Amino acid sequence: MTAKLSKELADALHATGECELEVVDPDTNRRYMIVDSDIHRRAMEALRRQQDHDAIAQGIAEMEAGEGISVAEARRLTRERLLARKQ
Repeated sequence: MTAKLSKELADALHATGECELEVVDPDTNRRYMIVDSDIHRRAMEALRRQQDHDAIAQGIAEMEAGEGISVAEARRLTRERLLARKQ
């Protein structure tokens, strides 16, 4: 869903001279940030890349510590679990 900013919010956003505006929901007192969609998209992509990097680094550390299982063992376990679901 895409909602349109009220005139008041649009004016406040333009008055900041920046690409973001903090707003408060008067019913819940929760705070939200209105940010340019391109900035949000790039930030989310950077976060995903960082999470991927961290997961790979953790996997490598676990492998080097001997905590992982072989590909053959992973395939065997996957096959067993899939077959168990069919029954």
